[in-house]
Amino acid sequence: MSEHDEKRAEENGGTRAERRDGSGESGNRLRKELPQEVAAAESADQDAAEPESAPEPAPGLEPEPEVAPEPRLTGRQRLVQGLWPPRVSRAQLIVALLLFGLGFGLAVQVASNSDSDSALRGARQEDLVRILDELDDRTQRLEDEKQGLEKQRDELENSSDQAEEARRQTIEKERQLGILAGTVAAQGPGITMTIEDTKGTVESDMLLDAVQELRAAGAEAIQVNGVRVVAGTYLTDSGKGVSVDGNKINAPYRFKVIGKSQDLEPALNIPGGVVQTLEKEQAIVTVERSTKIVVDALRAAKRPDYARSSSQ
Repeated sequence: MSEHDEKRAEENGGTRAERRDGSGESGNRLRKELPQEVAAAESADQDAAEPESAPEPAPGLEPEPEVAPEPRLTGRQRLVQGLWPPRVSRAQLIVALLLFGLGFGLAVQVASNSDSDSALRGARQEDLVRILDELDDRTQRLEDEKQGLEKQRDELENSSDQAEEARRQTIEKERQLGILAGTVAAQGPGITMTIEDTKGTVESDMLLDAVQELRAAGAEAIQVNGVRVVAGTYLTDSGKGVSVDGNKINAPYRFKVIGKSQDLEPALNIPGGVVQTLEKEQAIVTVERSTKIVVDALRAAKRPDYARSSSQ
């Protein structure tokens, strides 16, 4: 080995010895310092475990009250809070009343059935047989009565319909014939024609023309100065007046006519008609429409001497 190598080995060996000495010294130092560090660590842990003191409130300010956390409700408690107090609407109240009435009626029905069932349950066999016989007899009587009433109803319907219809038609025909014959009063829409004859120039034939024109226009009932005009009515001159069926009437001549006013008035006012003819004789003619004309002058019913109904 060369001298250089020997120096290098010595330096390496010295270095290793110094490292061993250094490590030994450091180990001794760690053993000496370890208890102190452990104590310091324990004191630090104790300081951390202690709660921090609350900061002191500023002078002049009151400390805020601590709010206690709300207790957590259970499922049953939440259900009770949802059901009480009850929130009832009008519709729910009506339904509740109806259900109450229905329940009450069912309870009464069940109670009555229970009473009857208990009464029948305690009856003897002979009594039950007698009750069944009575029920059968009553059912048969009611069925017979029902059939009899239905038969009677059918007969009455057929006979009453025919008789009632015949009676109704007879009354209606009598009323119509009475109006035409002048034996009954009549009312309805129509016109009122008034003729003022200041010169005395109006004659019976002029009034007859007015009656014929009104009949042709559809007049159903006519009355002149309190005299009913019928199919056999005749007019004659009588001095300074006119006679209707032998009854003298004087001016002004007032016609009450029942019919359709839309047809009656134009029929009198046609060119060359009744109104123009009377005005040529210096008479004053006024025609008024009305929704209600009353013809109350009556004629006595006259029995024909020779004419008879062909149905007899």
